[in-house]
This record gives sequence, structure tokens and C-alpha cells, in this order.
Amino acid sequence: MKIKKWLTLTSVLIMLISMVGVLPASAATLPAAGPVIRQISSTSAVSFPAAGNNGAEVNGVETPEIAPEARAAEAAGAQAAASNRPFTHRSKSREDDHGQQDPLKAPRVQSSAIAPTNPGLFVSFNGLNHRDQRLANGGNQFSLEPPDQGLCAGNGYILESVNDVLRVFDTSGTPLTGVVDLNSFYDYLPAINRSTGVRGPFITDPSCLYDNATQRWFHVVLTLDTDPATGAFLGSNHLDIAVSTSADPTRKWIIYRLPVQDDGTDGTPNHGCSLGPCIGDYPHIGADKNGFFITTNEYSFFGPEFISAQIYAFSKADLVANTKVSVVQFDTSSLVKSDQGLQPGFTVWPANSPAGVYNNNAGGTEFFMSSNAGEEANGVLGGSFSNEVIVWALTNTATLNSAKVTNIHLNLDNKVLGAEVYGIPPKSDQKAGNFPLGQCINDTSSKLGPGLGCWALFVFPEPAHNEVESQLDSNDTRMQQVWYVNGKLWGALDTVVKVGNQEKAGIAYFVVEPKVKNNGKVEGDLVKQGYVAVAGNNVSYPALAVLPNGKGVMAFTLLGQNYYPSAAYAFLDAKGAGNIHVAKAGLGPDDGFSGYKALVGDPPRTRWGDYGAALTDGNKIWIASEYIGQTCTLAQFLSAPIGSCGGTRTSLANWGTRISGVTP
Repeated sequence: MKIKKWLTLTSVLIMLISMVGVLPASAATLPAAGPVIRQISSTSAVSFPAAGNNGAEVNGVETPEIAPEARAAEAAGAQAAASNRPFTHRSKSREDDHGQQDPLKAPRVQSSAIAPTNPGLFVSFNGLNHRDQRLANGGNQFSLEPPDQGLCAGNGYILESVNDVLRVFDTSGTPLTGVVDLNSFYDYLPAINRSTGVRGPFITDPSCLYDNATQRWFHVVLTLDTDPATGAFLGSNHLDIAVSTSADPTRKWIIYRLPVQDDGTDGTPNHGCSLGPCIGDYPHIGADKNGFFITTNEYSFFGPEFISAQIYAFSKADLVANTKVSVVQFDTSSLVKSDQGLQPGFTVWPANSPAGVYNNNAGGTEFFMSSNAGEEANGVLGGSFSNEVIVWALTNTATLNSAKVTNIHLNLDNKVLGAEVYGIPPKSDQKAGNFPLGQCINDTSSKLGPGLGCWALFVFPEPAHNEVESQLDSNDTRMQQVWYVNGKLWGALDTVVKVGNQEKAGIAYFVVEPKVKNNGKVEGDLVKQGYVAVAGNNVSYPALAVLPNGKGVMAFTLLGQNYYPSAAYAFLDAKGAGNIHVAKAGLGPDDGFSGYKALVGDPPRTRWGDYGAALTDGNKIWIASEYIGQTCTLAQFLSAPIGSCGGTRTSLANWGTRISGVTP
């Protein structure tokens, strides 16, 4: 799909660039399926607030405690997905029937072994947790689930970013900065000013990359603009891109903002989303020698429909130089030629590579991978099974460095490959234990006065006292982290598996050898595939990275009848995945607000992960997953300050993250 034929018109439009660095609304006249080019400039420079600003203890809850977007995202599972309420990390897929009408069925797989030791694990430490998130910026934050893992590392630093905070560590796990909220980092008002009630923008889905070639850090979030008085969403939303000015992430950063509402305003194309704006959900990042790439899943912001994955290509050099940056946007509508018919791209995840390992064929190539079992891809209500994966190639990326936009000529192509079967995973059960928030809602005593049980701390009127230990969301079948090394693409996704005669959440992984022709056409061979599963337990949210020697690590969460949510991993190589290693065993069950009907609706969608992280750093691989690093009883939960459990959690959530270094 060449963009040259659009560039004559585009070059004229670029002369009309507004002072803020984006094209005016009149630029939105090109076909939805065609590439659009515009330019952006940096909007601000920020100094890293190294000291952080943690707030005082939260005793119980404050009002409001949960952001409106969070309530919508966790409410009533599939009902929320079909509603017109705006929320992020959307998924139309459900695990209700696992596609019983589909000729494909849940793959029957062997259980992976759990290794008793952890060879190669040279460090493991607790990262950010919900308490860090909630108390950042003087406590002017909301309670949020899940964390969404944005880990990056290089030059002796580790930067961890989650919803909605970040922190820098050294490679031993010693914090080098305080906990910094993302609203402050991106130069916005606080998420909520608890003195005045004024709301700042809603930030979500952080991703991070240290680029060894430029010696710079790249950080990306999706930002939803809000009404400061009410917190209501305005419809405008943008990808915020932060680029460090040195190899030290604790110093100065430059901020760019790219509007992605795609309704014809602020220089965006008009993709015809119902009720006005679209939303650039679930952004993820990758890079090759020349470009920096962001992909999103585009839905109607206020409506229910999915549009397609969007791909944005930037010049790395221009982002680093803090000059005017050309942005090429591809809409992937109807570009996937599946055996089931033409489909849109869905979660087209860009590849990252070890330092200096790039594909320079066809003028420079960036690869992507995607899947198509989700409803967004195939249109089957609730999603289905698939035996296809899609490899994508964006070629001629060297032209991104051209001084003139008329010299930027990119080509996007994809190829559907036959693969092992995968389908929507079931929810993940967890080992039984104390779940004090849920038990508090179930309490019918008069702890707080006549007829007022513990529940009165959190909900009113009195709820049904029927909460149970939650089963965690296991994702859908969207592609997770993708890695390119030694001419091969490595990717993984969540799937239902039948292991030990039970349907559980498992992982399917794929190794593809892509081939790019000089004209930009991509082919590929699936050279290795397999599953990771554990009898009686679940594995979910895989993230993998591979070294130039072909050895890699896949990180994930392990949980089920034998495990509280734990940070685990498996080694990968050309022979496939090895035994499972537990980097850190969970200490108790997940006990967050998104798991309880009284707080988010019936049935709840217990949020977990959304994505993990894995990356290379020299001959080491860093991994990070969500896990539960604390536990307490209801009595301990009710000890002052309420919900703190000795400073290990807050009243509404107890998620944590675990960062580990592994040498395969």
C-alpha cells in the first residue's frame, strides 16, 4: 500500500500546519484505508521529579475513589463491552461458550513441569504496587486496576511504569527516584485534586522503550481529555510521547502529543465513529533502525463498534532531535485476507529487537504480528477459535528520515499463516485464601453501628452479601509482546487449553521466519509453535524477549488451585518452551475492587495484567509481571488505618508487580 500517490495533496496541506504542530481539520479527507501524513512538534519539556510525592495514609476510601472510566471498564463484563460507556482496554470477546459452534475446539495440551530451582535468575524485587499508585502526587490519585506493565531498561537503569505511576531503579532493584504520577510527568493537572475536586486528564496504557542506538528513552501513554469540573470525557484523546534528552531517565524529557480521535478534528482523518470521536485504545510501541512505531486498537469513543488497528510511524532521529516530526498513519481496515474473508487488523503488535539487530531489507523493515480469534477481527459474536496468525511488514522505513515529506514512501503488507489452534481463555481461578475487601462487603455484623456492617465503609445502600474470591480476567486472544531477532519473529498470546481434562487459561507461542521482497511484499514460514499450560492452574499475559544467541525468556502470571497469583517465567529457544520457574510466589489472592459486584456491577470483570513486559539488556533479559505480594485477614484489614494491612495495600486493591533479571 504505497503512499506516494497521496503525497502531492499532503505536501500542500502540510503548509497549513497550525501553531501547535498538527494539521487542521480540513486534512481529514483521505480514504479511511489509506495512509495519512501529518506533522507534530513538541509541546513542552519536563524535568523528572526525582523525589516523588507520596501522600498521607488513606483511611478507608475517599469520594470519589474510582475514576468513571475504571468503573465502566470493570462493570458487568460483556455488558460493558456492548454498552456506549467510554472505557479503555476494550475487548468484545467472551469465554462463555468457547465457540461451541466452531469446528475448532480447545487444544488438548500437556502440562508443563514446575521447576524447583531458578537457574539464571540473578535478581528479583518488588516493583510498583497499588499503594504506590494511590498515594502518589500527595494522594491526588484514583484507585486503579490493573497496573499495565511498561518496563524498560538500559544504561544501568530500570524504569518501571504502570497505571498510573513510574519509578526508576538501578539494576539491583534499589529505587533511584520516588514514585512519580503520570499526570505530573506529562505536565498535567492531578488526576483529581482532593481539596478542590478539579480533575485532570485520564492517562492509561503506559509503554516504555530504551533505544540503544539513540541512547534515549521513549515513553508512551493514551490520554483522554476530561471536563475539569466533573471528570466527564470530552471525546478528544491523544497519544503522549515522552523522549528523554539523554541516556539518564531521571533528567529532562521532551513531550509530543498526537491527536488520535480520528473524527476530522485536530488534523486527524475522519473514520466515521458513531457518536463522534474514535479512541486510540491499547497503544504499544516498537522500533527499527529508522523508525519509532505505535499501534492502537481504534473503537468508537462513545459507541460500541471497533474500527481497526492503527499504525503510526515516526522518525526516531527527528523525535530525538526535537524537530518537527512527520507521522504516517495506516488504517488496517479490510487488509487481512483470512480464510474467513477480509478482516481488519486487531492488536497489531510492533516488534522490538536486541541492540543493533534490525532488518535493513527493502529500505528498512519493521515487523508486526497479530491474531484473529477475537470478535474485533472476525466479527463472530464473543470471539471464536482460530488457526491463523498474521505477520506484517512496514518497509522503506529509511525514508522516514527524509527532510521532505514528499520523499517518505512507506509500504505496509501482511501475510496470513496457518498455525496451531487458539481461542478465548476462561477466567483464571486462584488458590483459596483471605480476601478481606470481599469479606468486608459480606459482613452483616454491626461493626460500624446498628445494622451497619463493614460493608458501609464502601457501598450504600446495603448490597447483597454474596461476594466470592474472584476469578481473574485472562485476556482475550490478542497478540502480546513481539520480538525480532536473527531473522525470526517471536510472539505469544493467551488461549483456552484443555489440560488434565480441564479447560484452563494457557499460552500459545509462535516463531515466524518472515521474508520481505524488494517490493515490500511479505511472506513467512511458521518454524516453531507450542503451548504453555499447567494442570489445575492457569498461566496468562505472556511477554517474551530473545537474545541474539537465540535464547529467550517468556514471563507470565501463574495462578490456580496450587498458586496465588505468582510471577513466573519459562526459557525459550529453537526447541520451544522449557519448564516453568517461579520467580516469586504470590502470598495471597487478588482482592481488588474490580472483582466485586457491589463495587462494579454483576458480573464483574476482575482486571488483571492487560500486558506484561520483557526486554533485552546486553546478555540479560528483564521481565515484569503482576502478582500478589501481600495477604491479611479481615481483622487486620479493619485495624487503623483501615485497609492498609500494615502498609502493604490500600482498602480497594492489593495488586503488585515483580521485576526479575534472568540470564538464559
